[in-house]
Amino acid sequence: MNVLIAQWMAGAFLLISLIHLYWAAGGKRGSEAAIPQVPGRTPGELEPAFKPSGFATLLVAVGLLLIAMLVCLRVGLYLPTVSHPALQWVISAMALLMFARAIGDSNLVGFFKEVSESKFARLDTLFYSPLCVVLGAGLLVVAWN
Repeated sequence: MNVLIAQWMAGAFLLISLIHLYWAAGGKRGSEAAIPQVPGRTPGELEPAFKPSGFATLLVAVGLLLIAMLVCLRVGLYLPTVSHPALQWVISAMALLMFARAIGDSNLVGFFKEVSESKFARLDTLFYSPLCVVLGAGLLVVAWN
């Protein structure tokens, strides 16, 4: 059971990493739905809250890939098994980051965001934040079983 969960977790983090890698390489498809938006200068207009650089997006992709690798190491999936307690704590810390992302900053992201009119905000409520809860729970299962 733990290996099956780890496969799903590693696959999910790998897929999300590849999407970020696509964006880091200059891909545009889907990127407008991945950046929080704030009210623009004109009423009814929304603009991106920030413009991530290709390098920052690449760092996110690498971080997500590293989480996938840590999951694989924990259960011996494609890599040697590592059962050191430090790995459990690192994976648990990643789970806490996923939960924190789901809760959000009470402004632009997470379940308790104030800005809720944009495409990103709708997708965040319906998909991104729930996914972060599932990923966080899965990381805890992998870390402690």
